Amino acid sequence: MIGMDTKPDLAMRHPGMVRVPGGVFTMGSDRHYPEERPAHKVRVPGFWIDRHAVTNRQFAEFIQATQYVTLAERAADAAQYPGADASLLVPSSIVLVPPSGPVDKSNIYNWWQYVAGADWRHPRGPASSLLDMDDHPVVHVAYDDALAFATWAGKALPTEAEWEYAAKGGSDDTDFPWGDDLTPGGRHMANTWQGTFPWENLKLDGYEYTAPVGSFPANGYGLYDMIGNVWEWTTDWYREHVVITRSCCTRDNPRGGERAASVDPDDVAKIPRRVTKGGSHACAPSYCRRYRPAARMAQPIDTSTSHIGFRCIVRDNPGLSDASGDDN
Repeated sequence: MIGMDTKPDLAMRHPGMVRVPGGVFTMGSDRHYPEERPAHKVRVPGFWIDRHAVTNRQFAEFIQATQYVTLAERAADAAQYPGADASLLVPSSIVLVPPSGPVDKSNIYNWWQYVAGADWRHPRGPASSLLDMDDHPVVHVAYDDALAFATWAGKALPTEAEWEYAAKGGSDDTDFPWGDDLTPGGRHMANTWQGTFPWENLKLDGYEYTAPVGSFPANGYGLYDMIGNVWEWTTDWYREHVVITRSCCTRDNPRGGERAASVDPDDVAKIPRRVTKGGSHACAPSYCRRYRPAARMAQPIDTSTSHIGFRCIVRDNPGLSDASGDDN
């Protein structure tokens, strides 16, 4: 299989990971959402990447070893959020709560709610648990939480370019790693939403929320759930592709924008945003077709949700650190 390293000594040093060979690919897309344009050529060096998103079991091992407390489990600093409702500053996270019927889709708060007591251990809220969910991707992790895990594990978080290259699985001219049809021959290849979003979930793929990692076919590199299931953090500060592309040149593993420029101008709190990739179980053709490798979303670094997780990488050249910077 492409991407599977046949050297046992290397594989033993990176258990649970797959080596993706370096190469040139087309990043972005001219066929879908404006923030993906323009499509442009990018070169990335080889790296190892987790076969699947970090699971609840793996994250629990990290918590037990370090006693780390995630952002969702901490009260927010009121000074950072001028004018915020005090009820939103208690330990909480954002949970998908489907309404009972059709709603105004222009208002995302009709289905996304801040829920006090929601965190990685309680993915649907304080009354929920991780019972029978050890192999589901961990959620309710903010960017710093993902970075803390990666550092503890001796790994890193991927750049947007590295993530997208890996997600394509060796295919560079199709919407999905397997072709242009989301469900070829009627087969569900990823955990997405079927039905009328956000209220009607037909669960034709077998899952209402997250699915255990590896529940759907791997891509050409042997990687699972690179689209659907949960969005995944990258190190890139968010900016439009059009700002960084050069039509004449192939760019070398671009590292995103600048921290200050990543802020949404309408955000009173001025929280910087990183790029997340891959879409999730909440992506539906009736609302959002971002379950593709080229798709991208700007996510505030202080915000965790019930549909965002992460996976880690190890670069062939450790000197290629996260140049987008955790402090830049």
